[in-house]
Formats: sequence, C-alpha cells, structure tokens
Amino acid sequence: MQQDALRGYLTKLIPQNSGYSAELEQDALRRHIPVIDREALHTLITLLHINGTSRILEIGTAVGYSAIRLLEEIPELEVISIERDKARAYEAEVNVKKAGLTERFQLIRGDAVESAQQAAQYGPFDALFIDAAKGSYDVFFRTFEPMVKPGGLITADNVLFRGYVPGTAEPESRRFINMSDKLRSFNESLMSSDQFQTMILPVGDGLLAARKKEKNTSVDM
Repeated sequence: MQQDALRGYLTKLIPQNSGYSAELEQDALRRHIPVIDREALHTLITLLHINGTSRILEIGTAVGYSAIRLLEEIPELEVISIERDKARAYEAEVNVKKAGLTERFQLIRGDAVESAQQAAQYGPFDALFIDAAKGSYDVFFRTFEPMVKPGGLITADNVLFRGYVPGTAEPESRRFINMSDKLRSFNESLMSSDQFQTMILPVGDGLLAARKKEKNTSVDM
C-alpha cells in the first residue's frame, strides 16, 4: 500500500500530455491497445535527453503513441520504427501525420527481424527501443544491437511483465509462463554482460536501460 501511494505521488508529478498525443493515449487505452506507461515514458525521454540521442530505432510502433511523444519532447530526434501489423502501421502513419511530425518519422512495415537489412540503411543509431513481442526480446536485441553506436542506449519496456518475471505475481497461462521465462533470461543476460552497463528500473511495467560500452582502444606501452 505504501509503495502504491509513493508511485501514485511520483506519477502525479509527471506533466500531463496535451493536445493530440493526449487524445491518442486515451483512445489507445479505451481500445485496449498497449501503450507505454506514462512513468516509463517520462523516464525513457529523460534517458534519451541525457544520452544526446538524435536517431532512435523503435521495435514495435503500435499506433505511434510512443514515437509521437518522443518526437514532441526531443526536437532534434528522428525515429525509425518497425511495425508488422498492417492495420496498426497504417494507423500510426495517420497519427504521426495528424501530429505534424512526419518529417522526423520513418516507418518500416514488416516483421522486425526480416526488416533488419532495411533498418540498417538508416543506422547507425544512438539508441534502440524494444517494445514488441515480449518473448522475442533476446532475438530483437541480438539482431539490432550491432546497429547501435558505442556509447549508445538500448532500452526495453515491460521487462518485469505484470510482476510475473520477478515472481511477485503468478502467470495466468502457459503462454505467460514461457514469456516470463524468456524475459527473465533476457534481463539476466544483459545484467551480467561486461559489454553493457545495465539497470532495470521499476517504473511502469519495468524498463531496462543498457549503455553500450565503448571499446577500449588504448595500447599498453
């Protein structure tokens, strides 16, 4: 209860969306379309600002809400986003156009892994944001991490997945058990890697942020 009150207080401090993105958020929630939690989004925007991100690759566009919010908050940012669902991809393009942000947004339609070569044409990237099929996070990471610059930021949403991953809640089905196992393995792999400086933040449904370490090119004399 105390933790819920604390989270509620912190969430209230986050500035409210306004204009078209506010309408889009409410419409998505009403239609049960998954969009990034406001607390996690605020954290992501802050991390991208700190990292000096000018080009980000997003895996999972949905209706374009997160891309629009990133573009609104970071004027110098360009978003390259991949979406496999044809209807969602079309809707995302319409939404970005309504928001007046098409000049800094590029949508790639198709399966993420199959679209890797096309995405690479826009790289290298300052950051990668994974928010698609939860059971495929490791595949997405291994496919797109090489496109991120040394010193770049890799982020992934929903890595605690409803409390199933840390074991604070019981998965409702075999599908969720398998998904949680894969997310747990993904989290542990990044946290233990000496190539990335990684943290998992308990905001929203869990946000992983990993800085890709720059290679040490110094030579001992």
